[in-house]
Order: sequence, then C-alpha cells, then structure tokens
Amino acid sequence: MGAQPAVDPVALVTRYHAAISALDFAAIEDFFTEGATYSSGKIGGLKGRAEIMAAFRRYFAEYPDQVAADSLIEPLSAVSARSIWRLTATSTLTGKQLRRQGEEVVTFDPDGRIVSVDVTDADTKSPF
Repeated sequence: MGAQPAVDPVALVTRYHAAISALDFAAIEDFFTEGATYSSGKIGGLKGRAEIMAAFRRYFAEYPDQVAADSLIEPLSAVSARSIWRLTATSTLTGKQLRRQGEEVVTFDPDGRIVSVDVTDADTKSPF
C-alpha cells in the first residue's frame, strides 16, 4: 500500500481562486465538501456547500466584474494556506465601485476539498 499523495494547499488555493475569477460555479462548488464552513466578518458564518454557493451566486450577480489578485499565498500547515488578496468590483445595483483587501485561510481535507474558509477583511464597507 502506497502513501496517499500529500495535499498542496498553495496549489489548491491558486486553483480555487482561478475558478472564482473565471466565475466557474461548477468548479467552485466542487472545491467544497458538503459540510464546509465559510466565515467572514462581513457575512457571518455559512454552513454547508449549498449555503456557501448561494452566497457566491448572490454576490457575483451583483458584482460580476470582480477583478481579484493575490499578493501572497503561503502554506500554514500540510492542509491549509493563507492568501493575502485585494479586489475591485462594481455593483450592478448601485454602480458604486467596491474595493476590498484582506486575508483568507483555507483548510482542505486529505482529498484536497475545502472544509473551511476564514476571511478577515481589512475593508469594513464590503457587503460580502
């Protein structure tokens, strides 16, 4: 019996963020485990893939032009990584531009699927 391949949390976060940038909802959904959690000071806590995906869909319905960039993605453990990010987007409802920056810690299961996302947003004016 061979050892299970190690999860590369930096590569996984990079792929997860690429799926978000492409608005590839099927790929985003596939990243999350059924019982995943998503925590943000902006929206509180979300539990479960369905609730997380509903929030993603609501956000991107209003902010479909989001452009995000990571200035750093670093491993925190064998199954987690931290990203430092910034983004801009324009609300389709108000026409106002949103600018955010912050950090995100993403934790994966041994199969490389997300079990938790914890967002710390440096911008207090964000809706998500």
